[in-house]
Amino acid sequence: MAVFACIAIIAIVVDQLTKWIAQARLADGESVVVIPGLLRFTLVHNPGASLGMGSNMTWLIALLAVVACAVLLVLGLRTRSMAWTVFLALAFAGAFGNLIDRVVHADGFLNGRVVDFLDYGWSVGNVADVFLMVAGFGIVVLILCNVPFRMDGGKIGDGKDDVASQGKGKDAGTC
Repeated sequence: MAVFACIAIIAIVVDQLTKWIAQARLADGESVVVIPGLLRFTLVHNPGASLGMGSNMTWLIALLAVVACAVLLVLGLRTRSMAWTVFLALAFAGAFGNLIDRVVHADGFLNGRVVDFLDYGWSVGNVADVFLMVAGFGIVVLILCNVPFRMDGGKIGDGKDDVASQGKGKDAGTC
């Protein structure tokens, strides 16, 4: 739990700090080239989800983010795997970081906009989105490598650890 909390808190602070800097240094729509042809900083206040989808249903996106945060928190509390803990914490931080924006930048019921500034040319996102992508990729790898979500053969905390007893280590899978 402590690892989950530390990763999530640090990631949320990094996300919110980078958004604050972007809003302080960039005007709406202003672009600054960082890596020519690859990355620009462009400030956008996005009411929708990825690629602006669902712009007219911001309240639903916010409610889904609340549910996602709750589920990720419960999963983070239940896992005994360090790898799963890391990726669940990053997913939680990404969802919560964007949810903060939807609440803080709202002028009505959950109709706020997410601060995006990482412009890849085909999409504009933020650090929370990067955390979500890393977490999603990591979780897919954990599933494909058959890394167990719970590392014990019985109840949580009973000391049994099937994978570790086979000499494969705490987060061993088939990869």
